[in-house]
Amino acid sequence: MEDITSTVEFQMSLLLFVALGGYLLATRIHQSAVIGEILVGLLVGPSVLGLITYTDFVQSFAGLGAIILLFVVGLEFELSDITNWRYGVIALIGVIVPWIGGYATSLFFAVDFYTAIFIGTALTATSIAITANVLRDMGRLHQPFAKAIIGAAVIDDVLSLIVLSICRDLGTTGELVPETVALTIIKSIGFVVIAALAGMKLIPPLIARMDATKLARRFPEFVFIFAMMVAFYYAMVAEFVGVSAIVGAFLAGVCINRVSLKHSLDIKMGAEYLYIIFAAIFFVSLGIIADLRCLTPEMLWFIVLLIIIAIITKIAGCGIPAWLLGLNARDSLIIGVGMVPRGEVAMVVGLIALTHFQEMAAAATDATQQTRLLQLGNEVFVAVVLMSLVTTIIVPLVYKGWFFRSEKKTDRAAGSQQ
Repeated sequence: MEDITSTVEFQMSLLLFVALGGYLLATRIHQSAVIGEILVGLLVGPSVLGLITYTDFVQSFAGLGAIILLFVVGLEFELSDITNWRYGVIALIGVIVPWIGGYATSLFFAVDFYTAIFIGTALTATSIAITANVLRDMGRLHQPFAKAIIGAAVIDDVLSLIVLSICRDLGTTGELVPETVALTIIKSIGFVVIAALAGMKLIPPLIARMDATKLARRFPEFVFIFAMMVAFYYAMVAEFVGVSAIVGAFLAGVCINRVSLKHSLDIKMGAEYLYIIFAAIFFVSLGIIADLRCLTPEMLWFIVLLIIIAIITKIAGCGIPAWLLGLNARDSLIIGVGMVPRGEVAMVVGLIALTHFQEMAAAATDATQQTRLLQLGNEVFVAVVLMSLVTTIIVPLVYKGWFFRSEKKTDRAAGSQQ
């Protein structure tokens, strides 16, 4: 008989129970649910209690959560909101500066060349899931700075994948392959352009026709199911061409945003219910994946400096260009801070680096060298995960505790007067 703890029902129930604990913790510390869910994930994960590990099951549902989250965020945006050329400038500089910072920091601590490349690459990415969720919860998604963050982060994600492709070539072959880099650039940019334009032309009219049919009148959920199918299809194609699945889901949301329904279930409302469940699992998983037991005293100073560099380079790399392009100082700083989270994107880079060192260890003939390579791979992964985790947590804290603190007090005062 199958052990009850290994069943899908038990694991799903446990994950949702942990997510509820995150809400309770967030209430206690007066922070957003995202913070509570990540911290509780750390508590129940391998770092402390070891009740849940980052299994394939957790990874799968966390991936679904990220896709649904970005689809819901995309439903709030128009295509024009993410095609501003200024966002491209912010994203480009926001990739170059962190990469240089991570690479230089690694060399300062006498890290070898290939490891420094991977760490620099981990600092380039921006996870829009965290910032988008916080801005959405605070009702700020339609502010100019929010549109700049989302637009720049989508472009940033594509650029980071190109950098990752280059680093893979350097890490595995020791040399740069121009053909591979060119193919990655063409596929990434081509997918974003084609998916967006084709989606805007084809999907809204198709859904409108569906909504007018007798089938939709009899089964109001029919159109919603089709919309979610499109979201996962876009995510699948994005992964196939080498772009992050969340970018595909976001573009699907943008394409479907303009649809006006008369007879069918509201797509935004239906997606909200899925978001509540799966996004909670996604944020819990970010805490579960971090295994702090691998942390050694020798790594502490390197990780602390790496986190500081990761924060400063994104704020400066994205905030200063935003200010030079005409945004005021406060909004530019909000953009810089909003681009700080590395989230699951950096963790993917960390996993690739870990796999790279495991392959090198397997090829090594000396036992001492094998042990050193495996240890180095684990150290790099822990450093990247902790950097990713801290940069993920810091944004809700700064937004709620600094930028929008006075507005929160005003909202409370208005509520008490009513």
